[in-house]
Amino acid sequence: MAAEEQRWHTLAKAKLASINESIPANWRLPPLPRNEEQRDVTGDYIRQFLSKVEIDITEASAPSIVEYTSAGYWTAETVTRAFCHRASLAHQLTSCLHETFFDAAVEDAKSLDAYYAKYRKPIGPLHGLPVSLKDQFHVKGVETTMGYVGWIGTFQGKKGTGKERVFESEIVQELRDLGAVLYCKTSVPHTLMSGETVNNIIGYTWNPKNRNLSSGGSSGGEGALIGLRGSPVGLGTDIGGSIRIPAAFNGLYGLRPSGGRLPYQGMANSMDGQNSVLSVVGPLAPSISTLQLLVKSLLSREPWLHDPLVHDMPWRNERAVIPQDQKLSFAVLRHDGVVSLHPPVKRALETVVQKLENQGHNIIEWAPPSHKRGLDILLAAWMYDNGADIRSAFELSGEPQAPQIASTYGADFAADPPKDATFIAANNVAKREYQMEYMDYWNSTAEVTGTGKPVDIVIAPVAPFAAPRPNSFLWYGYSSIVNVLDYTSCTLPVTTVDKSIDVLDPSFKPVDDFDKKVMDTYDPEIYDGAHVGVQLIGRRLQEEKVLAVTEYVAEVLRA
Repeated sequence: MAAEEQRWHTLAKAKLASINESIPANWRLPPLPRNEEQRDVTGDYIRQFLSKVEIDITEASAPSIVEYTSAGYWTAETVTRAFCHRASLAHQLTSCLHETFFDAAVEDAKSLDAYYAKYRKPIGPLHGLPVSLKDQFHVKGVETTMGYVGWIGTFQGKKGTGKERVFESEIVQELRDLGAVLYCKTSVPHTLMSGETVNNIIGYTWNPKNRNLSSGGSSGGEGALIGLRGSPVGLGTDIGGSIRIPAAFNGLYGLRPSGGRLPYQGMANSMDGQNSVLSVVGPLAPSISTLQLLVKSLLSREPWLHDPLVHDMPWRNERAVIPQDQKLSFAVLRHDGVVSLHPPVKRALETVVQKLENQGHNIIEWAPPSHKRGLDILLAAWMYDNGADIRSAFELSGEPQAPQIASTYGADFAADPPKDATFIAANNVAKREYQMEYMDYWNSTAEVTGTGKPVDIVIAPVAPFAAPRPNSFLWYGYSSIVNVLDYTSCTLPVTTVDKSIDVLDPSFKPVDDFDKKVMDTYDPEIYDGAHVGVQLIGRRLQEEKVLAVTEYVAEVLRA
């Protein structure tokens, strides 16, 4: 083994060992069955390792947890210890954690309990609520690697900055002020630019509902952790679907807000300074009420006073309620013109449509401007520097890129020069014109909705599959179009794959060879049991409305 390869191997191995050794000995599991022997590790499987009290706590919603901690029924310390335990189990089952700081979390929880004992009131609206964080958020006393071996022991790849293990992201400080307890950071694909979570430190993060499949990415660790109820709510980021993809793949609700609604200040990132299509922060959780609680609480901190890119826009209660007598107008996107849907995703989409039609809502076909054209604009923005920033991070240690990354940012692109200002300006113009064209189309739907108003919400897939098999995430168009348009979107869990129903259609005719390649990745036996979700898309800065409509549609599905 060459010296450089041995060095990164040694660093990665030591880092992984430190993560695993941070789990208390009495929480470590015996040798586990292989993925193919035990594909589903949610529900009763993980519960066997927990006490009844721990199960009650970790399966409560965030609003319920806060209600109990704020009333003194549960202590913050008891809640924190329960989630630290379940998060430890989740990591051993799926490889979903990059950092644990359980001792610090317990001390923070004790401080919250002391405050409650003294003043008989909560410190804030998130009092005693454990919140997990994607490994982009800087937390005092904790490392941020973002999956890069070369970032170990540094601040974003640089040494001697004075920020190592000291600096905190703006939103982290706001969470603390609100009373949240921070206790772990979750896995990401190195670079963040993949719908599968894989890196040279923790390996591959598996889907806990079906360990044949990916947990998604780039907030894949959040998806797996929350899917196993190792966290009641977590924060991820989204530049091409990175909140919605793992949320949908793990049976969760995930909000992709528009840019400037929640603070991003002081976070690690790839391609920092690429401003054509910005990454955004958003929550993932098992319930819509949890997303509402978190967003409303964060906005109460007036983040626009601490992050220059955040809009001065408090939570708008009047937009968070749907009048009972109002009939909503929906559109459905069944095909984006490029890739067809796997059978279970098609069934999930039709289930939502049918349920809403049964409630008397009008649903039209969504036939917008070419999504392929929108995606080309996004991909151009991601390649302004032809991968130079990303390759420089790998060069710090000499580690290789995972195949999921190398296909876009590998050495084959190194010889290409970065794009110049003229190209970037032209792409920004193309984006603005595309957004205008899309807006005009949306407005034009007022003529066909039957309500006299444009469509309220678009029902669309998040991906053409329920989740990809390893190295098979071939198409991002369904999620990434939202980022180009900077729309608000929330995922909606619908069903699970049923191999007896979700069979391949023998009459399927692909658009082209690429469409066939994507469809060929589907196997009912392999996919059986996996979560299937869709997304509900609203216009820019419609977070309150999108969450309210998602909550309503979820109730319709449950009825």
